[in-house]
Amino acid sequence: MKGMLNVLNEQGEIVGTASREDIHKEGLLHAEAHVWFYTPDGKIIWQLRSKDKDTFPDLLDATVGGHVEIGDTYEQTAAKEAREETGVDISQEDLIFLRTTITKSYDEATGTTNHPRRNVYAYCFRGKIEDLRIEPGASQGFEAWPIEALMNLSPEESRRFIPSLIDENGMETIEQIRNLI
Repeated sequence: MKGMLNVLNEQGEIVGTASREDIHKEGLLHAEAHVWFYTPDGKIIWQLRSKDKDTFPDLLDATVGGHVEIGDTYEQTAAKEAREETGVDISQEDLIFLRTTITKSYDEATGTTNHPRRNVYAYCFRGKIEDLRIEPGASQGFEAWPIEALMNLSPEESRRFIPSLIDENGMETIEQIRNLI
């Protein structure tokens, strides 16, 4: 069932399947995993999405993120996506579970809606941002932002991020990461 994803209810129970395209076209609830890399000196590393992504192109996103494929767990997805999107091998034991969120974001640029039930994890990255590998076609690179700067973004800076990552839920995640340091 390549290209198919589980459709969920708000409790995380599988209620059907649909193609990735239909998931976003119809705004169906589905499973995603995010990993937010943070540094020991208080920065969060963001991934700059490719200009041709099907949702939220050319915006800053969590360091790692992806759909949970049928048969995979959130943790398996987080570790697999970290390897694919950054070149970093993370064991599932190194993931720090932060929270489960349900968001719904309409992307005016593409006319699609992302409606994930997302498990969000943190990972303390002790390497150099230059050593992170860019996934061709998915990313343009990475940016490290001090947590304190993220707490006081200007309107112009805010427009660089996927909105759901810096709304109230996103700020709570940033605060959780600040408390880990």
